[in-house]
Amino acid sequence: MTMKMITAVVQDQDAAKLGKALVKAEIGATRLASTGGFLKAGSTTFMIGIDDDRVDEVLAIIKESAQKRDRLMTPAYSMDTVESAVVTPMEVEIGGATVFVQDVAQFHQF
Repeated sequence: MTMKMITAVVQDQDAAKLGKALVKAEIGATRLASTGGFLKAGSTTFMIGIDDDRVDEVLAIIKESAQKRDRLMTPAYSMDTVESAVVTPMEVEIGGATVFVQDVAQFHQF
């Protein structure tokens, strides 16, 4: 049996929907709190160990649960690096998911 590790980073507001969908499909996952870099927005990282033959199913669940949308945001900045800046809100695309699929050399449960 070969396995993959799927690591999916989703926006916090999509995390509950994704978590419920994974439970419904009987797919185990580990959830980790994380933070996005550009907007410093909260996100959740799901780590999912899954058999190769279920990878497409998991990817479809993630795609359905984490939708992209546009939002007006004010980017965070540091006063140390910006002497006098007028920070204006900008429209950015948020949501969706960043997903990594990796081969698993070994899998153990103790």
